[in-house]
Amino acid sequence: MASSTRRRVPTSSTTPSSATETLNILHDLSELLNTGLDRETLATCVRMIESGANPEALAAVVKELRKENTSITAQPHTDDR
Repeated sequence: MASSTRRRVPTSSTTPSSATETLNILHDLSELLNTGLDRETLATCVRMIESGANPEALAAVVKELRKENTSITAQPHTDDR
């Protein structure tokens, strides 16, 4: 039976350079997949997942926030004067 190896997401116990390298790789993948996540947002998502957040639930929240943002920005601006 073949064993599979998983590359770990950087944690506080990894060296800063390997954490940066891993984040760079994740960001490159993110760009290839056209996720629209910038480095800071991606790092925040990684930290949340490392802290136990459900990745599927986090993805659903990101999608919902984008949908809300699109809805808000598509509304015509009204002057409240």
